[in-house]
Amino acid sequence: MAYLSRYLETHIKEDLAKKMVFMSGPRQSGKTTLAKKLLQDENLDFSRYLNWDASTDRENIIREQFPAGPGLLILDEIHKYSRWRQVVKGLYDKRKEEIQILVSGSGRLDYYRHGGDSLQGRYHFYRLHPLSFREINAGGQYRLMDLFNYGGFPEPFLLASERESRRWSKEYRTRVIQEDLNSLENVKDLALLENLVIRLPDLVGSPLSVNAISKDLQVAHQTLSRWLIILENLFMIFRIFPFGAPKIRAVKKEAKHYHFDWTVIEDESFRFENMVACHLLKWCHLRQDYEGLNTELRYFRDIDKREVDFVLIENNKPRQFVECKLQQRDTNPALRYLKQRFPEVYTVQIALRGEEDYINKDGIHICPAEKYLLSLI
Repeated sequence: MAYLSRYLETHIKEDLAKKMVFMSGPRQSGKTTLAKKLLQDENLDFSRYLNWDASTDRENIIREQFPAGPGLLILDEIHKYSRWRQVVKGLYDKRKEEIQILVSGSGRLDYYRHGGDSLQGRYHFYRLHPLSFREINAGGQYRLMDLFNYGGFPEPFLLASERESRRWSKEYRTRVIQEDLNSLENVKDLALLENLVIRLPDLVGSPLSVNAISKDLQVAHQTLSRWLIILENLFMIFRIFPFGAPKIRAVKKEAKHYHFDWTVIEDESFRFENMVACHLLKWCHLRQDYEGLNTELRYFRDIDKREVDFVLIENNKPRQFVECKLQQRDTNPALRYLKQRFPEVYTVQIALRGEEDYINKDGIHICPAEKYLLSLI
């Protein structure tokens, strides 16, 4: 299978020379492939890659028996071990002059700490996202519709089959729930949680009402809230919250949610919105993780029911307003409303199937999705 160069490679190499690097992200987003590519680039043996899910490697990690000699050492899925932070801290403190340590995992490493000594100041943290349009377009051989149809996870994307993509999505959901979730969380009724996962794609694009879903599934509000946090920690979904400012009468309650695997969404307009959300979150996370900037992804909705898909915020100020359309039609009135109140903010309406590229009389950039997404990560 072809290898696509990943956007974090150079950043991780740079930071490994100074500290440990922690890399988390959705299962099968390419973390293991990237980690082994880094070993290859250093002409190191794959024996320096240890995976907690492999029984022999797990025994060596528990016994703290690690490969000798200098060079890169990779510890994959070690966050599933209750003492992982103590083990990594001890290894780093003893051998930091001779080895570089990359810790990777499909759960949020900043969340699954399991107590123990703090590693603060000893590592840099990155979140690896699935493929984006800029990554696949580097060689010019792939189109945006390939990404839209097959998703951003490397395996189904490179297979380039809608049938294989559907099969992969179902198997992926089962693996995350039965393997990752089971090893990290205490959930008594996995069947009900899986039912939630099946239902969520139909709710993309609108504020997520925890009360309504909890009544529908007949589970307690507190339980459902915890399940949503679990799904976020395992990188199945992410939530974005409303943007509010003194100039506008914004709602400040319910979040919208999106899926890292946008192929689970049948409706084309909401799938496109979800795909763009993933691109924007990826951009935000890199700005946070590498640049150290305070960047957030939000959406806008006010009490008069005006709504704009996305607001990019940096240092608590809006930086971009982004509206998504399948085809370029009339400008969203809510987008004009925001542009009038924040005239200095870059405002863009993008279309999946659009070729128009101009600034309209309101100062809003009407732009093809391909061009806009190429400007991101």
